[in-house]
Amino acid sequence: MAKPNDSDSAVDVATVSFKPPVPPKPAHLSSTYLSASGPPPPSQAQIVPIGPAAEDTTPATAEELEENANAAAQAQHHIEIDSGSDTDSVSDAGESGYETDSVASASTSISSSVRDFTFENGRRYHKFREGSYNFPNDDSEQEREDMKHAMMANLCQCLHFAPIGDGVQNILDMGTGTGIWAIEIGDLYPAATVLGVDLSPIQPEWVPPNVKFMVDDVESHWLQPPNYFDYVHARHTVMAIRNWPKLMERVLEHLKPGGWFELQEIHHFPQCHDGSMPDKHPVTEYWALIIEALAVLGVNFNATLLLADMMREAGFVNVTTRIFHIPIGTWPKNKVLKMVGLYWRTILEIGLQPIAIGPLTRGLKWSPEQVEVWLIEVRKAYMDSHVHSHMPLHIICGQKPGPGVEVM
Repeated sequence: MAKPNDSDSAVDVATVSFKPPVPPKPAHLSSTYLSASGPPPPSQAQIVPIGPAAEDTTPATAEELEENANAAAQAQHHIEIDSGSDTDSVSDAGESGYETDSVASASTSISSSVRDFTFENGRRYHKFREGSYNFPNDDSEQEREDMKHAMMANLCQCLHFAPIGDGVQNILDMGTGTGIWAIEIGDLYPAATVLGVDLSPIQPEWVPPNVKFMVDDVESHWLQPPNYFDYVHARHTVMAIRNWPKLMERVLEHLKPGGWFELQEIHHFPQCHDGSMPDKHPVTEYWALIIEALAVLGVNFNATLLLADMMREAGFVNVTTRIFHIPIGTWPKNKVLKMVGLYWRTILEIGLQPIAIGPLTRGLKWSPEQVEVWLIEVRKAYMDSHVHSHMPLHIICGQKPGPGVEVM
């Protein structure tokens, strides 16, 4: 479907920004969190955990702090395998030949023109700029997106890595989704104004007073003037963006000199460091087909591997890349990584149908029935506890050059 002209969005978008009443500040968030994070991984003393565990105000024990530190270190280098994880499974393979882990142990005022949704193959999709994003936005998918946030919080143990400092004023979250990252960053930086932009109006109404949401397409003309934002953030957007070089140029234009751009993107293709995943595995075949289908639809799902170079070519300086390996399943020995792996496998397993149904029916012209039958084998394969697979998360930060900016 052809995209509307940039001018088509200006009137609609201007009417959909909202600023709801002030809710009570969540008790588990700390204003000291990530006060001075920079390119090196933050020290344990700088980190206040976020996610479900953070609601417990009991100070972390030395053992828990060490486990967290080891998790971050292992995720960036080599994850130690729990030798018992291969046997702690429930045989539910049937004819598939896979031994599996137990599935039970895994899992306000917005313009009406952009609040509309469209439905396809039993799933709900965005109506604004219909077809730009090939994945659903219904309640179950929103829950999966929030689960991703919890996984990222436990893996990275921080919301951002760019050294934005306490004086940050204007923050943009591109592809904000449910708005959970924007809300938490707004609470951490109460003096900053946070804008979350997405094609879907699925964000909550009760948010910190400095956070607002807008329905818009970040690949269209931006309403803000040049040199406006101090920090632009995006994550899990590689499956949506069609023209990365153009978007990089737009981000550079709208950042203040010295401002930071941070991407947190997963390369959605499983890797295996110990040979436990066969070359022709249903999970690798699944992702190969998703990549093929999205390419037909104009999206390079492998763009994660190119983003750092694109950022440099666009004119950013001090570009750095940090890679965390996200385990798929409970095979890591480290307790934090074991939990992260459980989150990630659950996210991928329950996401099989919503991830596949749009690209395969739209891009490869499969029937919905073909998709559902094919997913049976993939779903079983995800629960194979003998496979020690993982996916790389790329954290890419770049700075806009300008007066006073030192190029490292």
